[in-house]
Amino acid sequence: MKIATFNINGIRARGQALADWLDESQPDVAMLQEIKCVDEAFPREPFDERGYNVETHGQKGFNGVAILSKLPLEDVSRGLPGADDDEQARWIEATVVGRRAIRLCCLYLPNGNPAPGPKYDYKLGWMERLERRVTDLLADEEAAVVAGDYNVIPLDEDAARPDAWRSDALGLPATRDAWRRIVNLGMTEAYRTRNRGRGHFTFWDYQAGAYDRNDGIRIDHVLLTPQAADLMTDVGIDHAIRGGPKPSDHVPLWVELDA
Repeated sequence: MKIATFNINGIRARGQALADWLDESQPDVAMLQEIKCVDEAFPREPFDERGYNVETHGQKGFNGVAILSKLPLEDVSRGLPGADDDEQARWIEATVVGRRAIRLCCLYLPNGNPAPGPKYDYKLGWMERLERRVTDLLADEEAAVVAGDYNVIPLDEDAARPDAWRSDALGLPATRDAWRRIVNLGMTEAYRTRNRGRGHFTFWDYQAGAYDRNDGIRIDHVLLTPQAADLMTDVGIDHAIRGGPKPSDHVPLWVELDA
């Protein structure tokens, strides 16, 4: 089962680029972030035609997450537990059943800038709620994939210019500490099990030719529970789409599970 995460930066602006990538990469599941539309406005037809079931948790103008799956999706829930008054559409989860069941958790973690400030407080609070949800997933002892745009630069090697991000919410010590607490619960960071060192990025700014200079950062991640990590057979980043027409500023990250 090939499972991908992709911040598309607007489904209506990047719909064709997304469809082209689906045709080329053929993921069984695609977890999307920043769809930037309400559920009713999500353009389902191109994905229906490609055999994908579609579940969304949208929001007008910004945020929004979705799961596309060639396999049936069960037990869909929307919203990260722990704050009933949080109206931002940043979390959707469901179970997909291939040869075995996999719990899919798609997230768009808050950016947090400017920091310090209320937006950064919200980011750290959201990460505390994520830590609690991951704790519950691990206690369930089920195969689960927690993937998306984390807006976290885990280490200096995950940025082409680390010094440029020292005071940014994506790279602040408190952000990295919160990330480590989540991973150290017992999760496997899929990409780093197969790829070490510098130069591996998932985001490049649109400005100043960042992609051409590979001036990027790695902020999209896939975390696996032990039961899912045992099933992993491959992982990768689809860089080429960033050089195509009307690209997102992110690129897809995918993992293959023997499931």
